[in-house]
This record gives sequence, structure tokens and C-alpha cells, in this order.
Amino acid sequence: MIIQKENGKVIPSSASGREKFKMVAKTMMGFEEILADELRECGAENIECGKRAVYFDGDMRVLYRANYTCRTALAILKPFAEFEANNEQELYDQVYRIKWEKILDVDCTFMIDSTTSGEIFTHSFYAALKTKDAIVDRFRRNFGQRPSIDTENADYKFNLYIRDNQVTILINSSGESLHKRGYRQAVGIAPINEVLAAGMIKLSGWKCDCNFYDPMCGSGTILIEAAMLANRIPAQYYRGDRFAFKRWKEFNLGEWKSVKAQEDKKIGSLDFEYEIWGNDIDMQVLQQAEKNLEFAKLHHDVMLFNGSFEDQDPPEGRTLIITNPPYGERIKVEDLNNLYERLGDTFKRKYGGQCEVWLITSDFEAIKHIGLKPSQKTPLLNGQLDCRFLHFELYEGSRKHSGESEESAE
Repeated sequence: MIIQKENGKVIPSSASGREKFKMVAKTMMGFEEILADELRECGAENIECGKRAVYFDGDMRVLYRANYTCRTALAILKPFAEFEANNEQELYDQVYRIKWEKILDVDCTFMIDSTTSGEIFTHSFYAALKTKDAIVDRFRRNFGQRPSIDTENADYKFNLYIRDNQVTILINSSGESLHKRGYRQAVGIAPINEVLAAGMIKLSGWKCDCNFYDPMCGSGTILIEAAMLANRIPAQYYRGDRFAFKRWKEFNLGEWKSVKAQEDKKIGSLDFEYEIWGNDIDMQVLQQAEKNLEFAKLHHDVMLFNGSFEDQDPPEGRTLIITNPPYGERIKVEDLNNLYERLGDTFKRKYGGQCEVWLITSDFEAIKHIGLKPSQKTPLLNGQLDCRFLHFELYEGSRKHSGESEESAE
């Protein structure tokens, strides 16, 4: 276990090797169960879903594997200390007592990301400042030197969580958010988050057992996530060395190389015989998608088409369609209601029979004009936008619904 106490005082632990400890995987709303399944495949134990988080036990190999492979994780955190503090001075004193020199060197950098709730600590920035002061004061007193703060690329990123008088400090093993896969060389006006794209594909239940099509693909994020899944490419394959755990004192290069080699061996192991297609009316943004696909070496796996979604047919045979149409937020559409009506007409005219459609939107008024009733509605967040991920089951004869108005997506 990482969190230890002795006479009410916290004692930092230095778990390493095959010793198991508690971890927290952060995710987006709606993806908790999916992430739990991914962590189970990584060898995690005692898995428990929380709010935008999954709690689990594992060793350092599990930590490495979760960072490298989990498509719906934003960060993997390792709890470091837990204690009570009823005021600012108690917070400072408890943090000061921690033996930070066991994990930090005077020449390394760190930062603190703070979240507070309750009536005791009402300003998260000030709580982070007191924590920082306690750390650097301990180093000054004991070594005459102190680690530096780096808010952009710190060696150690600590997450400080305070709820009422309960304080938890965790080490972020990922570094920058895991949604930054590393394959984006160009982006459109409103690119979808990579974790959101991967989570939607997982929610759809796609098993790489049919064609995949995004008729409004933008710069290609949904397509790339689908192609990576079909090729069994690990989520962070293109990330390089940008993992915070590689800077830790306890980092084991041999273990990391072993985990990475095991996962990389799976690349191309699935005999995927279907098509992955993307379409967009904007040639400039389609060229961005092509550039991203070429960087990821997936340009031979994905076909791109330029034109209106109304004119482009889907691939022949059973096809899963996932798309992220304009909401009228960052991308302005002169008549959004008309756009959704045209989408619905196209679904009914071209996609009936062997296609099913998943669509994410935050415009609950415009979606009423699509003329189809969703069989499933899942609340998701796209940035700060409250969205619904809607499932439409299409079949021969679905044209008869074209005059029906959609019920509220909320």
C-alpha cells in the first residue's frame, strides 16, 4: 500500500518492482465502465468505478501498461500521502513532515495541481501555494537548495485533493494528459478529443467486425482511433517518451521495455478485412486528416473522400457510422436545423439496411429535426459542452419515419 500512517502521521512509501499499490485512473464522464474493462486487461485488481475515475490495485508493470494502452484514460495517478488538516497551518505542517527527498532531488522540477471543496479550504490556488512552500522549505532547511517549479513540463506533477479536512496527495505518472496521443500534426477548427473519440467507439460496441465510416470526419481523429483499434496499435504508441514515470527514481527501464515490447507485438495481429472511410466537404480540413494519417502510417488503412455527406455512399456491406456534426457552438452553421434534417434524410435514404449510426451533439433542439428516434442516449461531455451520444438503428423501410419529429435528446 502507498498510504501509510504512524501515530497519525503520514509516511510516504516507495513501492517498486512487483509490490502492489493503489492507483486512480482519470477519465471522462460516461467512460468509467469502459476504462475499468481496459484496466482489467492490464492486470489491475480490486477495480472500483467512481465519478470520472476508476480505482484499482496493481504493480509498476500495471502502471506502465495502463499508461501505454488504455484508450479512455486521461491520467494514471499514484496516491502518495493522505492526512487530515483543519486549517492552513496544519496543511503546511503535514506536508512539511513528508520525506519528499525520497522521491525528489534538488535539481528536479515539480508542480502542484489542486482541487478543493468544503468550507475550510476555499481557494485551491492558495492550498497549492502552501503545499509548495512546505516542500521547498523542507529542502532549504535540510539541503540548502530546493527543487524548482515548472508548470509546463515538470519532472513531478502532484495532484492535491482536499475535501473538507481530508487531504490526499497523488503523483501523476502520465505527465501531460493521455488524450495527447502524439499523432496530430494538423487540426481543424473544432477537433474532437482523442479520448472522447476512442470512448465513443468503445461505447458503440464496435469489435472491428464490420466497416467503419465517418461522413463528417474533420481532421480525422475518430478515423485514426478506429484504425488504431483495428490494427491493435497501443493508445500511446506515437507519444514517444513523454511519460512522467520515466523521470521517477523508481523507474525501471527494463520493466518498461518489456511491457512496451509485449504490447507492440500485438500490432497487426488482428486480421481486419473491412473498410475504414472518412468524408468531409472541406478539402482543407480533409488534407489535415490526410497529414495526420500519414504521420501515423495509417493512410493505407483509411480511405478519404471529399464532398457533401449527402452525395457520398457508405462502404458496401455492414457498416458502423460514428460522426461528430457541427453543434453551432465553435463551428457556425447558418441553418443548423436544416443540416440535421438533411442528415436524417441521408441516413434514411443511403444507410438503411446494413448500417447503424452513432452521433454526438450538444444541440438538443436541432437534433429533433433528424426525423429518427434514437434507441440509446448516453450523456457525454465534449469539452464543457453537455452532449448526448445517440444511437440510431436503421433498417430497410426506415424512410417511413421521415415525417416524424425527434423526441428530445435530453
